[in-house]
Amino acid sequence: MQQIPVHQFLTREERRELLQKNDRRAAFEIIHTWFWIAAAFALVYVWPNVLTVIISLFILGGKQLACAIIMHDTSHRSMFSNPRVNDWVGKWLGAYPIFNDMLRYRPYHIQHHLHTGLEEDPDLLLTKGYPAGKKSMIRKWIRDLSGRTGLRGQIGLFLMHIDYLQYNLGNKVERHVKAGDWKHHMRSAARHLPGPLLANGILFGVFWLIDAPWLYLLWIGALVTTFQFSTRVRSIAEHAMSDKPTDPLHNTRTTYANWLERMLFAPHHVNYHMEHHLLMTVPSYNLPRMHRLLLQKGFYKEYSMLERGYLPILRKAMASS
Repeated sequence: MQQIPVHQFLTREERRELLQKNDRRAAFEIIHTWFWIAAAFALVYVWPNVLTVIISLFILGGKQLACAIIMHDTSHRSMFSNPRVNDWVGKWLGAYPIFNDMLRYRPYHIQHHLHTGLEEDPDLLLTKGYPAGKKSMIRKWIRDLSGRTGLRGQIGLFLMHIDYLQYNLGNKVERHVKAGDWKHHMRSAARHLPGPLLANGILFGVFWLIDAPWLYLLWIGALVTTFQFSTRVRSIAEHAMSDKPTDPLHNTRTTYANWLERMLFAPHHVNYHMEHHLLMTVPSYNLPRMHRLLLQKGFYKEYSMLERGYLPILRKAMASS
């Protein structure tokens, strides 16, 4: 287990203030994400053509990543002050629309924080193998944007929901101990599938009511294409290509993001990733302030990685290994 001595960098009063939840700011974060989702659909609904479809798919992919970050933040119980509201939002406005399950994600994800960069880290495969070289990166992005990565991932997620595979979002494929016990699979399906199916059914129903059920294809299309692209870039930026991959003070990167990068790769301040790992229950809307405090204290002169944008990271990822 890795221990990060956060008390060496932040006073008790600073930590107390940073951990303070603000329900209005949390609600704004949720509204902002779902406003852009609605805008992406509206764009194609009003002006249906190839260009608007492409733009919409990239917006939706970025905002599906935002849904994943909502799932992530609420799994840390760090978004809303009321635990029931926090978990409801995490399930219905975060995980379920992207066919995931926040309550299953919560115990899984804590292992990433306890073992970041170590063999026990369940997300280790997401960041190993970089730099990959230019040709390899292009092949990965082709698989992502063509739907190959996403279709395989959605099939895998379904098999996880029925407990045929162990729940793992880090590309590790491992059969569940009860794989082949179809009574167990049916019970697992009854527990884990109703939420995602109902959330997506509601989304489809909204489009049906406005006589445009075909808009739902954009959601599924983004889920298996641009969402995968955004997720890959986000994963590379957070932990890949560290000189000290097992050192908790040097294996996590914070990346400054412009408006387009925030749209595609860095929703809900997830780009302040070292700050999140230093104190994982700080609400996302407080992470920029935490970053400024650490800069003032000279933290980044000695520890971790700080990058001014996603393009330099991608250039490193495309370099020859």
